[in-house]
Amino acid sequence: MSEANASPELGKQAGTKSTSLFDFYSQPKFLKALPLSLQHLLAMIAGVITPPIIVAGVVGASPADKLLLIQMAVLASGICTIFHLYGVWKFGARLPAIFGVGFAYVPTLIAVGGQYGIEGILGAQLIGGITMMVVGYFIQYIRHLFPPVVAGTVVLVIGLSLYDVAIKYMAGSGNPTADGFGDLMNWAVGGITLLTVLIAAQFGKGVIKLSAIIVGIVVGYVIALALGMVNFDSIGEAAWFAAPKAMPFQMEFHAAAIASMVVICVINSVQTIGDLSATCVGGMNRELKTKELTGGLLGNGLTTTLSSFFGALPTSTFSQNVGIVALTKVISRFVLVIAGAFMILAGLSPKFGAVMTTIPFPVLGGATITVFGMITMTGIQLLVKDEMSARNMTIVGLALALSLGIAAVPEAIAQFPEVVRNIIGGAPIVIAAIVAFVLNIALPNKSLSDEAKEREAIAKADEEANKAAAAQNKQTNGAS
Repeated sequence: MSEANASPELGKQAGTKSTSLFDFYSQPKFLKALPLSLQHLLAMIAGVITPPIIVAGVVGASPADKLLLIQMAVLASGICTIFHLYGVWKFGARLPAIFGVGFAYVPTLIAVGGQYGIEGILGAQLIGGITMMVVGYFIQYIRHLFPPVVAGTVVLVIGLSLYDVAIKYMAGSGNPTADGFGDLMNWAVGGITLLTVLIAAQFGKGVIKLSAIIVGIVVGYVIALALGMVNFDSIGEAAWFAAPKAMPFQMEFHAAAIASMVVICVINSVQTIGDLSATCVGGMNRELKTKELTGGLLGNGLTTTLSSFFGALPTSTFSQNVGIVALTKVISRFVLVIAGAFMILAGLSPKFGAVMTTIPFPVLGGATITVFGMITMTGIQLLVKDEMSARNMTIVGLALALSLGIAAVPEAIAQFPEVVRNIIGGAPIVIAAIVAFVLNIALPNKSLSDEAKEREAIAKADEEANKAAAAQNKQTNGAS
């Protein structure tokens, strides 16, 4: 058995301390695990700090409150990741997955924050987190409602919807209206980073091959530094240490805000199913177990609920890190624990976190676009686990068409009720999840063999009808 194909349960079953990178329970050498941990960290750090930055702008937060929101997001992500790696009682996925404050909630957070402020967000988040735990508790009874055709569609849409993020980053910013967006220098740095990742992944050996993303980021960062594209101002302004405080913001409870947050939290549960399924299929070569799914949903609901008391935004799985696991097959829990520890350190030390935010957007874009591609392919890998019958292709096709189509033309739903726009606006994963879920329940469950029998029955009926018509014509002609 090769190391890369070793069972993830091997170290636990054998009772020995494995050092394999491809064993979930192993503990490889720190220096061997470090670069692999850093690439997980760097792949998700921009996604962690961007939501609180956006929310801070929407609610008109002061500079101090903005830094607090960022600090709490990073700290919560580290704690949440380590919590899920080890689990407590029934809570926690116990899978090689990164959890943290993510993009999935941003459209809803913008809508709620613009109307009710950060207080309204945190109050609604508390109820949303509890809702996620309810979904997690009952998932063992309703898991059959989320077969590969549903989970795979969600993962596929996640991958496809992230491409524009990577392209915007390679062009220079997450905001197309920013100064210098699309500058050829940005594309050059992003392109060199991407090329480095490809060379390291395809021609590298050992740790270099597995750490292709971090190798690309290092090369891109050095080039960006030489070109004067790195800004160190945030490091000097950040404090060395800042302890978290309970209830830094008050909570307010508004029915409209709660309704919007509950819906997005339920939809995020579907994303979690997709991401955890993709982690198992792409990284561990097996199906997701019900116990792991239940623990993941319960744990994510618990961390989302507790985060609201400390000013951290809702948590979710990180799809880009799922892509890294699928790309490298590195599933050692120790590797991800190091990444989680760095996030906790960054959350307690804003100055440390500021260092990671100096990585220019083109470098991040060039390094992560291959990861987003892997997410897409993992979604396809999930889909083909089900038969590609006409029924299933209808589900996937309609989910893709409606979700990506509306996301590309958000003005098309401008006349919809505000609560609907808040829930689905700008979030193709929400539409894809709803469409795939509803169609999977509504459409008759016909297999390829059932569809073949239907065609045979139709052909046989046509043949008999033709024979009957021929006999009728013959009888008519004979009578005349």
